[in-house]
Amino acid sequence: MWKRFASDYLSFTKKERSGMLVLLLLIAFFIILPFLFPFIIHTKPTDASLFKKQIDMLKMKQADSTDKYAKRNFDKEDYQNYRKPDGNKAYAKKIKGALFVFDPNLLDEAGWKRLGVKDKTIATIQKFVQKGGRFYTPEDLGKIWGLHEDEIQRLIPLVQIKNVRKENYTEKKLNENKVYEKPKYSTAIIDINTADTTLLIALPGIGSKLSERILTFRNKLGGFYNVEQIGETYGLPDSTFQKIKSRFSVSQVTIHQININTADAAEMKIHPYLRYAIANAIVQYRLQHGNFTAVDDLKKIMLITDDIFVKAAPYLKVN
Repeated sequence: MWKRFASDYLSFTKKERSGMLVLLLLIAFFIILPFLFPFIIHTKPTDASLFKKQIDMLKMKQADSTDKYAKRNFDKEDYQNYRKPDGNKAYAKKIKGALFVFDPNLLDEAGWKRLGVKDKTIATIQKFVQKGGRFYTPEDLGKIWGLHEDEIQRLIPLVQIKNVRKENYTEKKLNENKVYEKPKYSTAIIDINTADTTLLIALPGIGSKLSERILTFRNKLGGFYNVEQIGETYGLPDSTFQKIKSRFSVSQVTIHQININTADAAEMKIHPYLRYAIANAIVQYRLQHGNFTAVDDLKKIMLITDDIFVKAAPYLKVN
């Protein structure tokens, strides 16, 4: 039994043995292939000296820029950018200057020099005052750029300000109590059949586009016979129309009318209240029954409802 099993499942034909041999050779080739890369592909050695030189140059530039800005910002003579004493010996010398009571809002250049303030700081104070700046309390001296902390403490007890805050407060109070009148808009009535874009744009909520649409709609209709028709303008919000409709009136000028006995469908379909379907129905009815004797005959056409007839009738005639 075991011999039969071994002969059935463990014996191979010549083709199978050849295939297994080829497969083993391919596996061995792909295993050895990575070790052959150094002999097949030759890589150039990397020169790190150039990279090191560039790194050294960047370090030198960084050091130079740091020194540059440090020298530019630091001034031992006037301490322009340093408000608090740092123990530097150059500033240890005693400040020279006379002591007298002064108002910083009124003191001139000579007075600041008598107090021992540096020229650069005086120029800063003068610019501040000339541009409308004011000192309201003695402590406001601390806002001056370039004025050292020791100088501020020396000058604060000498400051006497003459009611600058009270004057400004009074002026502010007067401005608050001032009554501003609202602009008055004219309520002139506009004749909608003769108005141009200039008159319409002056109305609240009406811009150039809406004014042009209203006039275009008026021209297509042949004139307005009712103010409510303006509300049918494309793009005109009803809220805007309700605000401005009281400003309109309709003149007694005769509006343009279409003769339904002579006009063709192309002429009538241009009118906003007729369009092609109704215009074609009018022409077909006229061809079948003859000319209309009155505009009321249009009610016999099924497409023309009472609503359409009421809106379109003023624009139609029979002779």
